[in-house]
Amino acid sequence: MSDSRMLKLVLLSGVLLLPYSLLSQSMSMSGIAGGSAAFIDRNLEVNVKTQDGKPVDGQVMVQLLTVTGKLYAQTTARNGQARFDSISRDEFRILVTAPGYQRGESRVDLSVNTKLASVDVMLALMGDAEDAAAARSAATMNPKAQKELNKAVEALRAKKPTDARSHLEAAQKASPESADVEYVFGIYAARTNDSGHAMAHWNKALSYDPRHLSALLEVSQQLISEKKPAEASPYLQRALQVDPSSWRAHAFSAEAAYMVGNRDEAIKQAQRAIELGHDRAATMQPFLAGVLFESGDTARAISIMQAYVKANPSDAASAKQLEEWMNPAVPVGIRTVAKMPVSAEVPLPPNWMPADIDEQIPPVESGAVCALDEILQKSGERLATLVHDVDRFTATESIVDETINRSGMPSAAEKQKFAYTVAIQEMRPGLLSVDEYRSNEFGHTEFPDGVITTGLPALVLVFHPFYAGNYEMSCEGLTRWNGALAWQVHFRQRPDKPIQLRGFRVGALGAVHPAALRGRAWIAADTNQIVRLETDLVAPIPEIRLNAEHIAVEYVAVNFRKENVDLWLPRSAEVHFDWRGQRVHRRHSFDNYLLFSIDENERIGAPKGEKQPAASDSSSDTPPPS
Repeated sequence: MSDSRMLKLVLLSGVLLLPYSLLSQSMSMSGIAGGSAAFIDRNLEVNVKTQDGKPVDGQVMVQLLTVTGKLYAQTTARNGQARFDSISRDEFRILVTAPGYQRGESRVDLSVNTKLASVDVMLALMGDAEDAAAARSAATMNPKAQKELNKAVEALRAKKPTDARSHLEAAQKASPESADVEYVFGIYAARTNDSGHAMAHWNKALSYDPRHLSALLEVSQQLISEKKPAEASPYLQRALQVDPSSWRAHAFSAEAAYMVGNRDEAIKQAQRAIELGHDRAATMQPFLAGVLFESGDTARAISIMQAYVKANPSDAASAKQLEEWMNPAVPVGIRTVAKMPVSAEVPLPPNWMPADIDEQIPPVESGAVCALDEILQKSGERLATLVHDVDRFTATESIVDETINRSGMPSAAEKQKFAYTVAIQEMRPGLLSVDEYRSNEFGHTEFPDGVITTGLPALVLVFHPFYAGNYEMSCEGLTRWNGALAWQVHFRQRPDKPIQLRGFRVGALGAVHPAALRGRAWIAADTNQIVRLETDLVAPIPEIRLNAEHIAVEYVAVNFRKENVDLWLPRSAEVHFDWRGQRVHRRHSFDNYLLFSIDENERIGAPKGEKQPAASDSSSDTPPPS
């Protein structure tokens, strides 16, 4: 066996592990000699347990839904056990609700060759009033209401508000305490120019689910449009706690800060919105340029506006503003400056998947010369030092998982927390192993939806000297990330080189499907550390019906005081994937880093002379939406 083949197997062993059910399905189908066996009905047993393994007592509703969300059957569990007999050979979602517990969900594939399938569903106790409200909202969204809500969203997109209202009323009747229904009802009211009722619906949505991100954002936007930044501020703070990576939350925060005269905060928040939203946050570029111009940073203001006007030639107002800035004959006091970019129209649920890496190149500073070979050499040396200095590190990993329906509406967030360990080892020269281990306080490592995300620490090895030669690299220019200068580098798997850093396995014993990556990295200009990395698949993987995967990882300096070393490790990771029509958004966040030999918690921090990251960005213990 060649070294390259062995390396591929080692590094692909820690990847996205898809549910065992699909493996079972493929094995049973390949073993069918005749057609009759495919139509034998199955029996299903559902065991509902607490997280310490005991049966859940009391009233427990167990619903069996098709993969499209249609209710197939339902029953009440007795002593934590429910049974469905004579079930068709198909794949189902199991939805379990019980008073005092968070909603439980699992999947089962009954097309496998077994007469009785047994599935355990673990229920977690409600942690606080907000979790209870969110779970209540989710539990009351029954399949009929979801179907009507989907139709309402489609009608709004088609600009048919009358049709939308009838479907919303039907959804509201079927699920009278649904935050999602109230949120879309608010959109309907806003589209019909009834801002009062829109706010009433969004506030009602927040009474059902205080962490409903979309409702928080729309209330904030409405208050900003009414020139009430102080009233919008608490909603924006809650939105950023729910989702620190929401570019719209940062954009509205920038506008609110500007309205109260805090230019520094407006610049910071606008930059963050552009970093996270890319082309979706393009309207923030003229705003940021205007605030910078007012603050006296005319060179950077003009540079940003030039890049924006070049990419958006139809924006005559911005082109005129740029012309005024560059004309010294125009007195500064009468030049047009920052404009508020608040949208006039409330958006429907946005595209759930972030923009593709190659859709648009994020703006860069003009005139900067990029020495790609030097950047790659120094960043590679940094990674080699990391691998040399770190045999193993541990962290607290928090995961928040949402399933996105076809209308773009997310499910209630499902949360997990793990003790997370990563071991990095050079097995021999040129051969690295990256292994991950997880456990929680109950000893479980189950992920939501049966899909395990691993391999995130290995992504940065794209720039390690062992693997950098496998990618085509190009430097797009100098930009800013979190207020500091960074080189923006694009990479793509070379077709003539082995795929070594990512792959997908269906089932514990399934074959590995290598995944070629393309992406973009932001490398700090002063330290040569990789501060952010985004990846997309070069192409879908039809063999396992994986249509898309987008990953964005942010890195931050972690100071290990006893060892006197500063290491750059993942702070958060956003994962979006579309597998077999199942669309999932998952956020990982990391805190409490420890080196293997250290017994003292090491908080995320910044080295001397570098900016300390905000507490809300470094931990997901604050209510997230990942």
